[in-house]
Amino acid sequence: MEDHILEAMATSFAFLVLFVLMKLVHNIWWRPKSVERLLRKQGIRGTSYRPLRGDMPEMEKSVREASSKPISLNAQVVPRVIPFLHSMVERYGKVSICWFKSTPRLIIGEADLIRLIFEDKNSGIVHQPVSPLVFLLHMGLTTLEGEKWSKRRKLVTPAFHFDKLKGMVPAISSSCYELLERWQKQVEPQGWCEIDVAPELDALACDAIARTAFGSNYREGKELFQLQKEQTLLALEAYNSIYVPGFRFIPTRKNKRRYQLYDQVKGILRNMIQQREDAVKSGELGEGLDLLGSLLQSKEQSNNDLTIEDVIEESKLFYFAGQETTATLLTWTMICLSMHPNWQEKARKEVLEIWGRRKPDFGTINRLKIVSMILHEVLRLFPPVPSFFRCTTRETKVGRLLIPAGAELCLSVMHAHYDTNYWGDDAHEFNPERFCEGVSKASKDQMAFFAFGWGPRICLGQAFALIEARIAVATILQHFSFHLSPSYAHAPHLRINLKPQYGAPIILRRI
Repeated sequence: MEDHILEAMATSFAFLVLFVLMKLVHNIWWRPKSVERLLRKQGIRGTSYRPLRGDMPEMEKSVREASSKPISLNAQVVPRVIPFLHSMVERYGKVSICWFKSTPRLIIGEADLIRLIFEDKNSGIVHQPVSPLVFLLHMGLTTLEGEKWSKRRKLVTPAFHFDKLKGMVPAISSSCYELLERWQKQVEPQGWCEIDVAPELDALACDAIARTAFGSNYREGKELFQLQKEQTLLALEAYNSIYVPGFRFIPTRKNKRRYQLYDQVKGILRNMIQQREDAVKSGELGEGLDLLGSLLQSKEQSNNDLTIEDVIEESKLFYFAGQETTATLLTWTMICLSMHPNWQEKARKEVLEIWGRRKPDFGTINRLKIVSMILHEVLRLFPPVPSFFRCTTRETKVGRLLIPAGAELCLSVMHAHYDTNYWGDDAHEFNPERFCEGVSKASKDQMAFFAFGWGPRICLGQAFALIEARIAVATILQHFSFHLSPSYAHAPHLRINLKPQYGAPIILRRI
């Protein structure tokens, strides 16, 4: 009897080992090769599959080499920012295949196809799955799919309605004037000074997000930002590593720090929410127009479709996405206006004609046509997120392409933004005039501007980001002229967003 039991156990174990081996062979060899064959039949060229690492060594090497030295002010930006994608597009075309570890990655640099993918409504294309460690950063709207995403989007959208954005303008303006006061003190002795504006504008965006998200509790919000910033770096490291199932439960030093930050952020937000709810119930405070107040309003009206946990995750997302995007946009705007003083003067003239030396007001923000043109051109040349990632859950038809299930899509927005077919022969030049009739008419034939994504999942906070950027740029132009410091090294570099690798030292002069 015991022999039969042992024999059955041995047989079961052998089948288990065989199943695991077959699964490994399927994932590491058969599935990638079948996807590769299907794509090559459609005429798509690219690198050949190599098990496990794929093209990772070449990706890492290209980034190291590209970021090893700055470039001239008039050099092409794309090869430095996304060097591997650039080399793939140059060698194999705007639709090509490479390998991220064992995952087939379809590079798409054609604006028409990018737009179709952003507009996909059949749920065959979803956000790229990532390591669970990345979700410790946030699990807000951008991580959801299907019906969950649709419900959450409807509940969060009111926080960005016109009247709410209007109510946030005084808070944004206060943050801008605190920045001006700091700069004026530094300029005061001799009428000019050199400042690295990159960390300064990071601080401005952080302060503005804290005020508009949490109102009177913005100082606690700024503490939250520092924790989120550290978590962002850890999330980036997890994303770029090979994920081993179960690794998140191993108490390594970094894993422990990840969970510690996660608990701290949730604790701060939960406490702030409780304070806000108590103050509203006691009549000490109205619901307010800040993001937290708006989300709590939506929670009360949603019949429990929006929970406290959801409010916490959306607050974390607003911090992560809003601060990084706006800070990046403002930094590159100051760099571009320093490089093109004629546009700086045009923008300043417009601001002084509309506002003089007065504080900005919401009613006249939309009259800043030249400032808006400049901001859109900066977003075209230096998109905060140069590439978006999606994946297919089933075989999906996109334009002329039949994309198999399990393929990762790399939407190279930066290639579309620099495509001469859409933007003309001066696509590599700074020319805000191309946006004089708005975004929809800026590029030839079809829409080719994707700084905030496109389609049903276009960034919900884009109006907020552009209002904040207009106010900040206009306020700076009212009080200072500026040009690049001799120490400035032109080095656009992709980390989380597109940043100047060596900072942005600029000479400010009081006017």
